[in-house]
Amino acid sequence: MKSTLVTFPDGRTSGRSQIVGTVPVGGRHGLVVAETPFHPLDHTWPDQPADRGTIGGQPVVDCVTGARSADGEIFLGEAIPARRGADGWDWLVVHVTDGPPPPETEVELEVDPDHRAALSAGHTACHLAALALNAALAGRWRKEVATDRLGNPDFDQTAITSSRITPYGSLDVYRLGKSLRKKGFSAEDLDLAEVAGQVNERLAAWVAADAPVWLDVPDAALTARRTWHCSLPEGEASIPCGGTHVGRTGELERVGVTLTLEEQALTMRTTTG
Repeated sequence: MKSTLVTFPDGRTSGRSQIVGTVPVGGRHGLVVAETPFHPLDHTWPDQPADRGTIGGQPVVDCVTGARSADGEIFLGEAIPARRGADGWDWLVVHVTDGPPPPETEVELEVDPDHRAALSAGHTACHLAALALNAALAGRWRKEVATDRLGNPDFDQTAITSSRITPYGSLDVYRLGKSLRKKGFSAEDLDLAEVAGQVNERLAAWVAADAPVWLDVPDAALTARRTWHCSLPEGEASIPCGGTHVGRTGELERVGVTLTLEEQALTMRTTTG
């Protein structure tokens, strides 16, 4: 059983491949194929949910990341003890089904295209909202910190604690505690309505620009270090990303955010469409 090759970074939602192994997943069955269009839940940064669809005609009830050690032991999801892409491990997409493995050695794989499209829109909107938030908060830094590719202090990468992609949206949580203050960020008298207004104004301009979006994909390995790119009016933005995306910002039609603050946690809810 070798590492799974993936085609979802190229936008594929169907394929045919050979079954190369099975993995017990509780009372269910985990099927591993040589190549798949399915995007699994990532075990290190589980932001984008797994694809839905069928394998060999059976519903895929879950799709998770697996890792096989040199001695053949297979771990799933959060139980994986190795770093993502570590040498000596095979990295697997495990398609979870309620039914047993089909008798065929090769199977058809079909991803639900509507669900994929909804998650892709949500993921692209998430990245755009993060960049717009960085720009809106740029004046609140008293010390130099790492910047994003547009040249703004990278509040998103410095303060984020969790990110969840939803169909046509996302939910991102940022910590505004003592450690962030030490890095030079001031949240004093933070006017959330004003910040959200600046973010939404910038997002509207980026959607109207119909900017091209693409992924840099070095190879077909599941653990390849892929990068999201977008040619915005201010310059080309890029963010490391293993998810799926739309092809142009204009496909989103509209992107908007709301901001809430509770117990030193800033929450940004992004919606699109």
